[in-house]
Amino acid sequence: MAMAGTGTLNLSQFSLHKPLSFSATKLPRTRICIRAMSETENNPSTSVTTQQDTPSTSSSVSISPPPNFKPPEAKRFAIRSDKTFEILAASLPLFFRFATGVFVSGYSFSFVSKDEIPPNEYVFKLSGITVKETSKVGARPEKPIEIYEFESCPFCRKVREIVAILDLDVLFYPCPRNSPNFRPKVVQLGGKQQFPYMVDPNTGVSMYESDDIIRYLVGKYGDGNVPLALSLGFLTSLTCGLSMLGRITKGTTYTPAKLPPQPLKLWAYEGSPFCKIVREVLVELELPHLLVNCARGSAKRNILYQKTGHFQVPFLEDPNTGIEMFESAEIIDYIRATYTL
Repeated sequence: MAMAGTGTLNLSQFSLHKPLSFSATKLPRTRICIRAMSETENNPSTSVTTQQDTPSTSSSVSISPPPNFKPPEAKRFAIRSDKTFEILAASLPLFFRFATGVFVSGYSFSFVSKDEIPPNEYVFKLSGITVKETSKVGARPEKPIEIYEFESCPFCRKVREIVAILDLDVLFYPCPRNSPNFRPKVVQLGGKQQFPYMVDPNTGVSMYESDDIIRYLVGKYGDGNVPLALSLGFLTSLTCGLSMLGRITKGTTYTPAKLPPQPLKLWAYEGSPFCKIVREVLVELELPHLLVNCARGSAKRNILYQKTGHFQVPFLEDPNTGIEMFESAEIIDYIRATYTL
């Protein structure tokens, strides 16, 4: 049943923030983290000498959707039978990372009557209960933050979690192993092949080191405080690594693909297992994509609701073909059919 009146519960008191008072230290390497998930990648120097000033393009290769392709209808809380195990495995981070990246900073919710909500405004509804969600975010960058990374790196996950918490849109340049375009580009830009690597086109700042990136982002676009779950040093990196055990080989190695003229656009957030399996494929195919973060409490949930008449993530927009679609399993099928060589 709908609940009249408003009772607000603010979860910001549980957001596990602490003052930014620790000095930058390099996270220790241990055997537990496995070299395949290390922050620094040491490749032969020959990969640098063959690097071009800009990523190679495939202008002669046409990009079009599969023949007679029709986007599927959105199905709420549905899992395609062949993806059940994948979704379960992709849900491990919710436990190991205590849902870090699921909620925007300053998240709060209130129970309201359905009559209080305009018909074109997004609210979360469950079993007749209407829940209005809000958050408190800092300054908004004019241009998206740019991050070079790959899905199965625990240090990269830390940065993906903070951009979800800060509700920042990010232009991701995937850098899976053996990929030809953006791994060499990182060497050109920063001098070494290490991930994650961040570029902020709004300030001209660029940097390596996940902890330094996190401190920079919360200082520039947040309240200056690093969430406790992201400030525990080795323990943070360890739990990020453990959370990926169910999908350890995914989002790691390059699969030859067409390089799109324009980045794809993905509405998603780090804490969703449905979004994770889509990002794994985008990374493996080295497809640059603008990720519109819309974790719980994000005002962008309402933007997507008004755009489509429905809120559900992931939602893909492909400017190269004009295709827009919901449903993670079908999005994966579409991406592979359209871009895999």
